[in-house]
Amino acid sequence: MGSNYYYLVAQLPSLNYGQSIPMSSEAFIALGQEQMSPKDAAVLDYCTLDPAPPIEDDTEATYAMPPPKTPSTLVNNWKVWERTLRLNLAKGRALELKRQAPAEVPDDPFDAAAVAKTALYMESPLEAEQYLDKARWDVIENLQGTSIFSEETIYAYLLKLRLMERKAMFNAEEGYTEYKGLYAAILGEKNDWN
Repeated sequence: MGSNYYYLVAQLPSLNYGQSIPMSSEAFIALGQEQMSPKDAAVLDYCTLDPAPPIEDDTEATYAMPPPKTPSTLVNNWKVWERTLRLNLAKGRALELKRQAPAEVPDDPFDAAAVAKTALYMESPLEAEQYLDKARWDVIENLQGTSIFSEETIYAYLLKLRLMERKAMFNAEEGYTEYKGLYAAILGEKNDWN
């Protein structure tokens, strides 16, 4: 690793948590594949919010096994953190339900256990998801390091775009739920007039 992608990074709009998405992750991947070496571009496929793919013949990821290693330190550390977060969330939910935790929880990188514990105590599932996504954003920024024009910056950028897309999905769902509630209230008032 250690490539210099000055031109690619310099043309990217800055990303801030909470802003609207400047481009889709698919458009960014296409841009990266055009301008990155094939070896570095191949790692873009591993820049996902899911730490590990589902086990064969299973529809859900269990995270029992650590994710496969990539040539990227950032992506590897991200996958370990996200896996640890999800295992801690599963462990906390299992304890609440008095069930056995699904897998052994590894060492705690970057306070993933504390993040999970805080999220589990939140009453609103939407608020908990928003808290988790902000924590994910912060971890990605911490993992990115100081080499601004490296492939690690590009991988961090893609992960942040994916978080922004996820956040936009929650906002759309929340807006639709509010719309349905408002629409039902309006219909209720109309029926009261009859």
